[in-house]
Amino acid sequence: MKATKFYCSVLVLILFSCKSKNENQFFTIFGEAQGSTYNIKYIAEQKLVKKQQIDSLLTAFDNSLSTYQSNSLISKINAGDSTVVIDNWFEETFKISNKIYLETNGLFDPTIGVLVNAYGFGPNHQHQNLSQKQIDSLLTFVGFNKVKLNANKTISKKHAETYFDFNAIAQGYSVDVVVQFLKAKGINNAIVEIGGELFALGKNTIKNKNWIVGIDDPLQNSKQERKLIHTVKLENLSLATSGNYRKVIIDSITGKKFVHTINPKTGKPQKSNILSVSVLAPKCVLADGYATAFMVMNLDEGKIFAKQHSELSVLILYVDENNNLQTFTTKNFEQLILD
Repeated sequence: MKATKFYCSVLVLILFSCKSKNENQFFTIFGEAQGSTYNIKYIAEQKLVKKQQIDSLLTAFDNSLSTYQSNSLISKINAGDSTVVIDNWFEETFKISNKIYLETNGLFDPTIGVLVNAYGFGPNHQHQNLSQKQIDSLLTFVGFNKVKLNANKTISKKHAETYFDFNAIAQGYSVDVVVQFLKAKGINNAIVEIGGELFALGKNTIKNKNWIVGIDDPLQNSKQERKLIHTVKLENLSLATSGNYRKVIIDSITGKKFVHTINPKTGKPQKSNILSVSVLAPKCVLADGYATAFMVMNLDEGKIFAKQHSELSVLILYVDENNNLQTFTTKNFEQLILD
């Protein structure tokens, strides 16, 4: 009897496998990249992409924009090599960074790298307490208006010490790069996530619905089961979230919750009651960059900026004067919330 059941199971499995070759199904790829992980789920009749292809693509991307790779294009430029000819990835990142820099009046600034390193958040992780004199000195080298993309695809810096750090936008761009690769392979429905930033391509056609993703509660304890603030439906949209998840600081005197964000204008970490910002945009590079910029703005500035940029859908999570979690959402974001 057991043998009969076994052979019947094998037969069913074989029949199912033969049938599924001509039907759409889920294919998943996951791995490590950029100090984090990536997950890809796509829908196709057959396997169209290999993990090795994704790994190679992301490695090539890091060789352009990662400050953690000593031989990358960005590392060479940071080291003072003015003869480096940048690739298309670097050029696109530079142009979009400049766009957001201008729109935010300098609150988004990838030349903040010297300060990031000085505070110990860069590749060397060497933390130090900075005096006002040291901060003022480092601010001399900060400013996206002090760098230039030349016609021959080289980069000019007003100060040799200026240090590019595209970490606040490059991860989002890497999502877009993978999405374009999938589309080139004939894949029209997929979800790509790298380090928490993601793009929902097309729909979940197997279940005949939009892709559904969750947004975490920034105040949850890391030991607790995952708690979501919202779930949202996405179709051909990216989602990027910026914030100090699970790294909320409590003032020992007032008891108020806040996070620290380095302001590229003052050069100082500033207290903020904004815990996280989630942005939906047509491209993940935009969602990532704007989400970072919102974290530097105060709450009122963020609300105004969000209302002025209708191409963005925005969710801001913050704490009020009573330490209670509050939300601000644009109308176009609200329309995508399921719960």
